[in-house]
Amino acid sequence: MTRTARFDLRDLVAEVLEGVGARPLRLFVSLLGTVVGIGALVLTVGLGQTAGGQLDAHFDSVAAEHAEITPQKKQGADGEERAAAVLPDDSVDRVRRLAGVLAAATLTALPTGGLRVSAVPVHDPSEPETTPPPVYASSGELVEAIGARLVAGRAFDEGHDARGDRVAILGADAATALGIRRLEAQPSVFLGDRSYTVIGILGKSATQAHLAAAVIIPTGAARRDFPAIPADLVALHLDRSAGELVSRQAPIALDPNEPDVFTVAAPSRPTALQNEVGDDLDIVFVAIGLITLLAGGLGIANVTTLSVSERTGEIGLRRALGATRRQIGAQFVTESVVVGALGGVVGVALAVLAIVAVSALRGWTPVLDLPLAFGCAALGAAVGLAAGAYPAAKAARTEPADALRVS
Repeated sequence: MTRTARFDLRDLVAEVLEGVGARPLRLFVSLLGTVVGIGALVLTVGLGQTAGGQLDAHFDSVAAEHAEITPQKKQGADGEERAAAVLPDDSVDRVRRLAGVLAAATLTALPTGGLRVSAVPVHDPSEPETTPPPVYASSGELVEAIGARLVAGRAFDEGHDARGDRVAILGADAATALGIRRLEAQPSVFLGDRSYTVIGILGKSATQAHLAAAVIIPTGAARRDFPAIPADLVALHLDRSAGELVSRQAPIALDPNEPDVFTVAAPSRPTALQNEVGDDLDIVFVAIGLITLLAGGLGIANVTTLSVSERTGEIGLRRALGATRRQIGAQFVTESVVVGALGGVVGVALAVLAIVAVSALRGWTPVLDLPLAFGCAALGAAVGLAAGAYPAAKAARTEPADALRVS
């Protein structure tokens, strides 16, 4: 290639392209650290935003379709909080007639005390003592009302409830703890010395996650075998557009004279602690990305320094033909910036593809801020600029006579 003392922008571009593309393997090594660092940053933030958006959408959906009615509580003279009202025994029938209510169910925590809950009728004194699962009573369409599904079997119905049949549904965790995995043999769970036939296993619930570890029996059976206590809450599955209307009408349906003693509420959103844990994890992953990015910058600096050493003769010849130190330095700085920018663009592209792939596999809607993507691509160029500063200065200080003598 003919070299002249005149060193304009076109010459600079040509020299940079030649320097960057002359050694493909060296270019790949230079790119790798920046690609991984930028990709890790974008992937971490993007997946965090996508998961956060999915979580918000999930809770918005749950809040729109589910609600709970509970009696208000008042503090007594002894300082203890007690319910200011009692849910009627026919609460399910009363709220089920409201427009927009798709399913309703009562839920009552039963006072089991030291009652043994087991899958075997005989108690072995040699077995270690374990905390028994909680027991709840329910009436109505429990599975639909709490946004759950059955992983096995069926739910008890109004007939079971009216007859007081001793049947039970187990939460998935309770079934595992009791060693009940299949229902073909009609297994039983014993509450004290009373046998309840397990007819279903409950999966995850959108609103009552604690039921995964519980035993649930019909209210009719609970009234026969346990002390009579009022329901704790009424769970509702609503049409999406009926939330506000049902919130006004449900307390009136339960008690037309004193509707204010009941509260209608949607499930709570993630707690502040959950959000803080998520933020802490984001900080950790961003820190890992920054460390990887720093390693990529050092890689660019090392490869650029090596390139300066390998091209000492070329640098000396160009200096002898009239190239200034500024022109030599500009070439190597520009090469580093191009490598960093290319690594940033590739890293952002790979991270976006990964976010889209993960979202597609999970059925999520991918979320990523465009300013973040463009900013990270520019960050790659900034890393290249910082990494190429020292090698460029070293190349600019090279004297023509020394360089030609070394070559």
